Amino acid sequence: MHEMGIAISIVKIVEESIPESMRDRNVEAVVVEIGRLSTVVPESLRFCFSVTARDSVCKGAELDIIEIPLTLSCRSCSHGWDADEPAFFCPSCDGIDIQINTGRELAVRTIRVADEA
Repeated sequence: MHEMGIAISIVKIVEESIPESMRDRNVEAVVVEIGRLSTVVPESLRFCFSVTARDSVCKGAELDIIEIPLTLSCRSCSHGWDADEPAFFCPSCDGIDIQINTGRELAVRTIRVADEA
């Protein structure tokens, strides 16, 4: 389950991102973007985050996940489309020069910290 390693990394990123002057405040939420190709199971990541957050600045924080769809385009004819899985042929021209535009993301987008301690 690689979600545990990802959850540990999210907590570490949050801890390193909060300014020293705000470390006494509660982290209320962490927003992450996860692309469809990342093979991350959102429910598993939420569970792992809740476990790893217990003894950190993220204790009690909500993990909001924005799922990013897989979008592809053909470099030959510029046709773009959404997909459920990677494609090896363009549905418009049968070209094979396919580019992945979105779907590989795995990033902490926002950290929301309480106004007061």
